[in-house]
Amino acid sequence: MISSLLIANRGEIACRIIETCRRMGVRTVAAYSDADARARHVRMADVAVHIGPAAAVESYLRGDVIIAAAKAHGVDAIHPGYGFLSENAEFAEAVIAAGLIWVGPRPETIRAMGLKDEAKRLAEVAGVPVLPGYRGEAQDVKTLAGAAMEIGFPLLIKAIAGGGGRGIREVAKASEFKSQLESAVREAEAAFGDGRVLLEKLVKTPRHIEVQVFGDAKGNTVHMFERDCSLQRRRQKVVEEAPAPGMAEEVRAAMTGAAVALAKSVGYEGAGTVEFIVDGDAPLTADNFWFLEMNTRLQVEHPVSEMVTGLDFVELQLIVASGEALPVKQSDIGLTGHAIEARICAEDPAEGFRPGAGLIEAFGPMDEIDGERLRWETGFEAGDRVPPTYDSMIAKLVVWGETREVAIADMASVLDHTQLIGVPGNVGFLGRCVRSDMFAEGSHHVNAIAEAGDALTVPPGAHELASVLAVCDIQLEDQGGADPWGHKDGWRLNAKPRQMAPVAVGEDADVLDPDAYPLADDTPVPFVTVLSDRRYGVTTGGDSSLVVVPDFDALAEALGGGDSVLAPMPGKMISLLVDVGDEVEKGAAVGVLEAMKMEHTLVAPRGGVISEIRVESGDQVAEGTEIALFGEE
Repeated sequence: MISSLLIANRGEIACRIIETCRRMGVRTVAAYSDADARARHVRMADVAVHIGPAAAVESYLRGDVIIAAAKAHGVDAIHPGYGFLSENAEFAEAVIAAGLIWVGPRPETIRAMGLKDEAKRLAEVAGVPVLPGYRGEAQDVKTLAGAAMEIGFPLLIKAIAGGGGRGIREVAKASEFKSQLESAVREAEAAFGDGRVLLEKLVKTPRHIEVQVFGDAKGNTVHMFERDCSLQRRRQKVVEEAPAPGMAEEVRAAMTGAAVALAKSVGYEGAGTVEFIVDGDAPLTADNFWFLEMNTRLQVEHPVSEMVTGLDFVELQLIVASGEALPVKQSDIGLTGHAIEARICAEDPAEGFRPGAGLIEAFGPMDEIDGERLRWETGFEAGDRVPPTYDSMIAKLVVWGETREVAIADMASVLDHTQLIGVPGNVGFLGRCVRSDMFAEGSHHVNAIAEAGDALTVPPGAHELASVLAVCDIQLEDQGGADPWGHKDGWRLNAKPRQMAPVAVGEDADVLDPDAYPLADDTPVPFVTVLSDRRYGVTTGGDSSLVVVPDFDALAEALGGGDSVLAPMPGKMISLLVDVGDEVEKGAAVGVLEAMKMEHTLVAPRGGVISEIRVESGDQVAEGTEIALFGEE
């Protein structure tokens, strides 16, 4: 049995693997790049080893460096997680050649299933239904255009290599084919170094249903039922669930049977996923699904299948990789309840899912994480920095319920009470997805998010307003004084009392009277995290805001003069623009502070000579820190 394991990955999947290894008594070695030197998976592992610069091509994609690190630390095996080198047959071969155990399927299986045309050929041989299309060797424009006319439009152009939605183009009519083909080939060559494509009949309203399979070297192959991964944006999964809604037993039997047949036909070992496409405009029947591809690794969404089967897939991977037989037979595997997973990403759905990076100031669900009804799988905690270098997913929220309806209600509630402050987040967007009528009805499909548009991606205006008013209320809670003249209760002669509070979100600042902004009764109740004296993280309906109480008195003092330059908020000094002894004029730039994902120029409050500089470039500074002091005028 494996006793020591190097994890050639990062983030939440590395942490997830470490948790199972701890329970099994397996020693763990975490690999990390410069960007991840203080990452959660590094802190969790028994040993951590540096493998290179932040860029993945110089670290997490350097198979030779990873293998050398594994040898140096005396591990038995390498687990690739998902992404990076997890489906790289050459890396798997190199691991085995180095005398190490590869936690994954055999390299020849990875190679065969990694090319979509070869995978579809093998599926056809195994009797698995495949969509009509072209998978020929000839790749010239004339041949491909002719094949497209035979298939009919609309159709999909798909890169043979790779995945992740790259190298895929939808073609609605013949006149668009040539330009879309050129675009798909360019992207495939850039992403995978392989510009070959296949053509496939397009299912206009597709559902994405996949089957989890496991095999061992003893010839045993089982399935862990199906997952529905139809809720996607830009062909990237957003919300997954197990089992698939509306799945009849006869359809389940046909689909899982096809997946197991394909796995057996290639002698599959370890964890794998057979993905199918289903026509969402037609009933879910035994003849209404087609093979899409096979992922020869652990999937991001594997926890939902774990929750409904009660199995630990990482444990099964380690057992099978050690040469042992699967400890479960098909008859041992049951299906209980319903599980849903939501991918938490550092991105802004309202800005086209633009990814973000920076310091996480508050993060996580307020609900109790028991591991049975609620799992929180994350690679980050408050105080960690999200680097701009890698995928935007930073955590997964998984909820189990006795029924699908219970799981949906619980997921929506937990998302409402999950906070992400400091970087852009998609938590509110996820809540709107699972609350949508289409999701409740099980009628969602791969294009549903794009079709819904702003209704899902843009937060309701009432959410930010409620967050701002919550901070106003905090300021106005205690306005008493030692005598009547000290009360700040907004009393006015011959008029209703009016209390005002200063607030700022981003670059927008104002002084508001909360009574002037009534909220609808169905507006979610905000919850507030105090970050510092004047900074609050507020979450309303899953949409989080950083609300600041601006110090207008300090600003006025600075404009009028003063003997120091102060940091107006916590941040990082990017640069200092003056030296001790420099003579500066009022308003001259003294330094640049990076805070709230923006650069802020700090200016001299008056003219004079710089007598002291109290920070250095690169320092993290707190609100109110003295940056520079002034001497004589």
